[in-house]
Amino acid sequence: MNTTEGNKLIAEFMGVKFKDDEQYIKELREMRSEGIYFEQGYMSSELNYHSSWDWLMPVVEKIERLGFTFEKNYQRIDGDWQSLIVKGNDILFQEFNVDSLLSTHYVVLEFIQWYNENK
Repeated sequence: MNTTEGNKLIAEFMGVKFKDDEQYIKELREMRSEGIYFEQGYMSSELNYHSSWDWLMPVVEKIERLGFTFEKNYQRIDGDWQSLIVKGNDILFQEFNVDSLLSTHYVVLEFIQWYNENK
């Protein structure tokens, strides 16, 4: 899954309004021609779950409100960050990456795909 598709999946999970860039710009032009100068939502290229903790942490918090636990720790031997989503004593999803944010992003994507299939 590429970054754009992953960010769209997360945005849908979070209930964030977004549109593909071309559609957003088209609608924005129509609104401006009618004298409307406010926008709602984001262009898909503006979704930054893959590059910003400010975007990603509310997703982690929502997952935790669903009854799951998020854990992150540094693996000194490998120099990787381990991100986990746990239920009770069971590790449901885990990802390793040298970048802590990306490790978290990947594990969140895995969880959302599973959650969407099983809700």
